[in-house]
Amino acid sequence: MILRNTVARHGRTALTAPMQRLCRRCLSTEIEMLESSIKNHTMETGSIEANLNRLQSTQTFVPPTEPTAQSSAARDYQAFKHVQKRTGHLGSIIGPHYEPYKLVNNPRSPKDVTLELLMASQAHMGHSTSLWNPRNQRYIYGIRQGIHIISLEVTAAYLRRAAKVVEGVAYHGGLILFVGTRPGQDRSVIKAAQLSKGCHLFERWIPGSITNSSQILSNGGMKVVDQNDEEIDSELFRRKLSDYRAVKPDLVVCLNPLENYICLRECGLNNIPTIGIIDTDADPTWVTYPIPANDDSLRATQLIAGVLGRAGESGQKKRLEAAKSGVVTWSTHRDLEEWRELEYELNHTSSADGKEESRSESMSRSRS
Repeated sequence: MILRNTVARHGRTALTAPMQRLCRRCLSTEIEMLESSIKNHTMETGSIEANLNRLQSTQTFVPPTEPTAQSSAARDYQAFKHVQKRTGHLGSIIGPHYEPYKLVNNPRSPKDVTLELLMASQAHMGHSTSLWNPRNQRYIYGIRQGIHIISLEVTAAYLRRAAKVVEGVAYHGGLILFVGTRPGQDRSVIKAAQLSKGCHLFERWIPGSITNSSQILSNGGMKVVDQNDEEIDSELFRRKLSDYRAVKPDLVVCLNPLENYICLRECGLNNIPTIGIIDTDADPTWVTYPIPANDDSLRATQLIAGVLGRAGESGQKKRLEAAKSGVVTWSTHRDLEEWRELEYELNHTSSADGKEESRSESMSRSRS
């Protein structure tokens, strides 16, 4: 009853007052309140900015610009570096482990050959006892689970001997041919040939490449170099080399003798020394300097090829150092000596003819 009477009493007074005056009063009151609040806000903001401007650190402040749009690759790289920085110290430390490309890109030298390295390369693994060749008995250490085990001490000794042979041939200016025709041996063969400045073959051996080289290798290019490996370019040498026979290698290194028996046979007919990896099922008499090891292991063949390549590189360096001091470690072929004498005679006669012509011209001028 009290609420009802109050509402009724005030409702009558509100209805009796003019409506226009009530609306004007309400609007004017709200506008005045808004204006006063805005004025107070601007005064407070101005005072805050004034206080900030008085500070020395804010006088040189440069407002940040909006970040430019980055590509997804940049954002991913930043996220990767952030995660790597946060989690890089976690986990275990990885010790020395086998990385296949290191044996090819950075081969070992003969002095770095150890029994542990040979065993890690699986050079000691032979074939089944039913496939063995009795001539390999002196290289075999024992039998395990029906497989012959090659003595790594013998492998290391024969590998060092072969490295000495390669170094000696390279020191005396010989041409070394590396042969490896199995899948995966191409990179190691190319690297070894580059180190020893020789030739390489990683495809099928063409029968007759040595015994019938005048027909098979007739289109091959040749050049004449001096003791410093600088090419001697002359018209006489180019004319003579165009009809000259193909050059034969002074040493052949074969990584898989079983597939290249024809190559080894041709080398034997032409008295070319050979070095080969001999497994327990191969015949060690096929090559001149056998290296008893596992020829089926790609890691072992890469190691042996790299060691022989480093030996050839050492021999080439010694030869060039001796050439700088005036010592020539190889003998010139008799054909090249004849060509050089013939070229000297031609140059001497041409110079003499030129002098006679100039003398006759001067005499005719003096008479006139």
